[in-house]
Amino acid sequence: MGRAGRGGAPGLLLLLVALPTGWASTKLSPLVERVSDHKDFKKLLRTRNNVLVLFSLSASAAETELRLLSDVAQTVRGQGTVAWIDCGDAESRKLCKKLRVDPKPAVTLLHYKDGTLHSEYNRPVTSKSLVAFLKDPDGPPLWEEDPEAKDVVHLGSEKELRRLLKKEARPVLVMFYAPWCGVCKRMMPAFQQAATELRGGYMLAGMNIHSPEFEQLKEEFNVRGYPTVCYFEKGRFLLHFENFGATAKDIVDWMRNPQPPQPPVPETPWAEEDSAVHHLTDQDFDQFLRDHPSVLVMFHAPWCGHCKKMKPEFEKAAEELHAQGESPGVLAAVDATVNKAVSERFHVSGFPTVKYFENGEERFTLPHLRTKKKIMDWLRNPEAPPPPEPTWEENPGSVVHLAGTDFRESLKKRKHALVMFYAPWCPHCKSAIPHFTAAADLFKDDRKIAYAAVDCAKEQNQDLCKQEGVDGYPTFNYYNYGKFAEKYNGERVESDFAAFIRSLRERDHEKLGKKRDEL
Repeated sequence: MGRAGRGGAPGLLLLLVALPTGWASTKLSPLVERVSDHKDFKKLLRTRNNVLVLFSLSASAAETELRLLSDVAQTVRGQGTVAWIDCGDAESRKLCKKLRVDPKPAVTLLHYKDGTLHSEYNRPVTSKSLVAFLKDPDGPPLWEEDPEAKDVVHLGSEKELRRLLKKEARPVLVMFYAPWCGVCKRMMPAFQQAATELRGGYMLAGMNIHSPEFEQLKEEFNVRGYPTVCYFEKGRFLLHFENFGATAKDIVDWMRNPQPPQPPVPETPWAEEDSAVHHLTDQDFDQFLRDHPSVLVMFHAPWCGHCKKMKPEFEKAAEELHAQGESPGVLAAVDATVNKAVSERFHVSGFPTVKYFENGEERFTLPHLRTKKKIMDWLRNPEAPPPPEPTWEENPGSVVHLAGTDFRESLKKRKHALVMFYAPWCPHCKSAIPHFTAAADLFKDDRKIAYAAVDCAKEQNQDLCKQEGVDGYPTFNYYNYGKFAEKYNGERVESDFAAFIRSLRERDHEKLGKKRDEL
């Protein structure tokens, strides 16, 4: 099918389609806009930036598609636009010719984004696929659109899941996934191949459970990340399948003999290994610093991935220093999850944290010392590190930085607010920040509009971020007078951030103009 993704700004449609008289009994959405004039078409593309247009040879040829698109238009209201051009009509024929569109054999679907032709729609002409496309015109196709996944049962709602578990007598394996999840995408081919091999005796199902509406299901089946794969017998959840690198054969074999995940082999604590690094505790930390005038200390946590990556580099540096005899310093480590008193005293809040102590006193925090070479070079010539870059919140700008305590009250004062939920360490967030800030600057004088941000890494904001359905960074939510309206799925660049808000403002102006006309 065609390309899919990044959503578009809202587009409300207010013109009723003129339909053949035989369709009077069919419930058709007034949100499908019929266009026949070139000026009207240009205006449509100028005021709507996510438009799917149905071109037909005649009105009767488009009957089936228009029925379907009427429902689609209602579902994507405020996020995308559906329009119809009947090339069989005398006036519209000129428009089709001007646009060089020949709807063969009977209809053609074209997508327009930001005023220009974006792509031909060539995904399945089903309600689910059309809605997914309009919500994310550059995103990936739905899993069920893959012909190789025909033997996977694709679930779209909690009701469908409950019905399946209630009625299905065969063992069922359900993959709860998110469309953006890389591990899920890598696992899907093996999962769908296993579904084909097990067809008849077992059932394999998939369900996109990313949306906030599925919070209750996530809690019930302990979905803490993606994918989460659950095994059911006679409607009862029994086990998690946790081999995410499994082949189709692995899944088939496991389904025929399901076993609980094996407990991981416990790692030997770093302090108990044969190590050139000195491992310090709350009790001996101060005495060690008195005995050693130059000490580089790594505060770590056993579960920390960055710590595990740095550990061998730290060990190599310690071994080289030990071999030198008279060395510029010694290396020590503190497990901050066990030795909390000393970690709190030196305000350790992230891992790993590397601090340098001279004659028992803390001198520097050195976040850049992550490799053996950098550690050795710095100890031979210790100097103050460059000052840390100011945080986004510390930089002047038009973005409003919110916290859990004032979030709702602050947004209630703004008619339109686009909120970016982020974490400072997230690379995708770092890329989006300058674009989001630039877009905010464009609307800084409009008191009805806000571009806001919430740092989800801060402890006081974590409950808020969970409450607002944030389970990946960055997440963009649009709020109308403090009430959540929709997720923003557009491109993360200044022009798209600005176009989204601009389209809302233009819609406000249109509504105001109609009210004046009515008066």
